[in-house]
Amino acid sequence: MDSEKQIRRDDSTEVKATQQFRDDLGSMIRARATDLTIDERDAVEALPSGAALLVVRRGPNLGARFLLDQDVTVAGRHPAVDIFLDDVTVSRRHAEFRRSGTEFSVADLGSLNGTFCDGSRIDGELRLEDGAEVQVGKFRFTFFASRFDLAEEL
Repeated sequence: MDSEKQIRRDDSTEVKATQQFRDDLGSMIRARATDLTIDERDAVEALPSGAALLVVRRGPNLGARFLLDQDVTVAGRHPAVDIFLDDVTVSRRHAEFRRSGTEFSVADLGSLNGTFCDGSRIDGELRLEDGAEVQVGKFRFTFFASRFDLAEEL
């Protein structure tokens, strides 16, 4: 009987340790994804409710910021799109960022090279979480939601 109690206590401790590890790992990943300059941090903090920001973290135009404050924002290589990405790895109309209330999603528009979120190619529309990495061609963006909208989720 005592050994059975010991096993249960050990299992509980193991579960708590595993959860703590997951929480710590998640914090480390978020901290790395949100490693911003002071200017970028200020821009994210200033976002009004219903807006978001894409920051180029890797690739051409490193550090460039794109405000998402419309219901539909198109990214691509065509000069008439909302987010102009001048690189041959980007289709003319590559991806679309969509806003519904305070939530944002991304959808590939049939591009040749695809659109990726957190390393996985997306098929259809995918809801974006704060800190998500979106790749369009050689451009890798980090998505930042308004801090006002994040506070509402808690």
